[in-house]
Amino acid sequence: MQQKLEMGQMVDEKKKWTITFARELKKEGIIAAPMVAVTALQYLLQLVSMIMVGHLDQLSLSSVAIAISLTNVTGFSLLSGLAGGLETLCGQAFGAEQYQRLGTYTCTAMISLLLVCPPVCLLWIFMDKLLPLVGQDPLISLQARKYSMWLIPALFGASILKPLTRYFQSQSLIFPMLLSSFAILLFHISASWALVYKLEFGSRGSAIAFSLSTWLYVVMLGSYAMYSSVFEKTRIRISKDSILHVGEFFCLAIPSAVMVCLKWWSCELLIFLSGLLPNPKLETSVLSICLTISTLHFTLSHGFGSAASTRVSNELGAGNPQAARVAVQAAVFLSVTEAIIVSTTLFCCRYVLGSAFSSETQVADYVAVMTPLICLSVFMDSLQAVLSGVARGSGWQHLGAYVNLGAFYLVGLPVAMVLGFPVYLRGKGLWIGIVVGSVVQSTLLGCITCFTNWTKQAKLARDRILAERSSSTGGGAM
Repeated sequence: MQQKLEMGQMVDEKKKWTITFARELKKEGIIAAPMVAVTALQYLLQLVSMIMVGHLDQLSLSSVAIAISLTNVTGFSLLSGLAGGLETLCGQAFGAEQYQRLGTYTCTAMISLLLVCPPVCLLWIFMDKLLPLVGQDPLISLQARKYSMWLIPALFGASILKPLTRYFQSQSLIFPMLLSSFAILLFHISASWALVYKLEFGSRGSAIAFSLSTWLYVVMLGSYAMYSSVFEKTRIRISKDSILHVGEFFCLAIPSAVMVCLKWWSCELLIFLSGLLPNPKLETSVLSICLTISTLHFTLSHGFGSAASTRVSNELGAGNPQAARVAVQAAVFLSVTEAIIVSTTLFCCRYVLGSAFSSETQVADYVAVMTPLICLSVFMDSLQAVLSGVARGSGWQHLGAYVNLGAFYLVGLPVAMVLGFPVYLRGKGLWIGIVVGSVVQSTLLGCITCFTNWTKQAKLARDRILAERSSSTGGGAM
């Protein structure tokens, strides 16, 4: 009789978990699907810029390609990484129903990111002096600097836009971002065409259009956040607390930025190393195609990572450790499913994949050889995107930073250089090194996630929010 009761309890618990898991899948899907579209639309802005300039001349295309790559690495990716600290603070505050803190944290993030912009601007201003030091053509370097200078307004706009998007994301309000992103893309296409061709501004017209698009995006999202009744409880307001919390924000933001930038920089360094191989034109072209495919896939994995970050942070802030655990399980399930679908599709299309990027038979054949490695890379990237989202939602970005440093700079890149040069595997060896780094990264992040004490994490989240409320009350009394 006792055994039957125990069996019945086990069946009931399994049924209850299945229902909870299904509900969580639905919640994360509602966040992930529009976030995928938002990320893709934002990625298309830079793609449109490249296409518009690509029809001018080879010098313009080369200089803009280098400028976009460097401004992404040194500026926009840095701001995006720093804004990841807001996913912990805003997400957990929303879960704890400390709604007024969301506006304060978002304002803090904007101030912090604005402080980062001036040093980045100096780097862009002297780009024409720095690029020749690493072997770039002086004329291309000069044109790249001119393009970057016109992107400086976009950098300051992004320092406001990145926190705004996290502010919306932490409240699971993705639809306004989706509509805004679509409208901005249409505006950017029109503005780029008008400035580049009709007004004959050339390549700088593309940069001006991107800056205008960024600020229009800020105005649209900012106006909605300021005046919509949906944000009545979480309204963004400038206060003394916003300035006082800059130091605390950087404690989470810096390791979050390191997580993002270390992986990004390792891939860019891979392209640079491919230029040192025999037949550098072929190797660089193929690895650039591989990186483009990986970047396109990032629009998918980033959406699932954002959903994981939002759901985990909300549940931890609400003091629901078991719900946070289920959120992690659902996110991993979604990421694995997505990775299997994408990897299978790429593998089946391996003989035509290269032809979509190049008409040269040698390049297309080389891409077909690289496709199985791209599939493995896609699978690992899907896992790490979700696990990184869990890290941001939980607030252990510092562990993620150490993992990325070890995975890519102590393992991945050394393996890539050994296989690419002494072992003579060339570009294939370089990409194998990055795949090895991704495997190490995903394995370590997976182990950390598996052994995380979610009850402890929920307590830390609640303590963080309550401590903030106490300090805010104390500050107001002064």
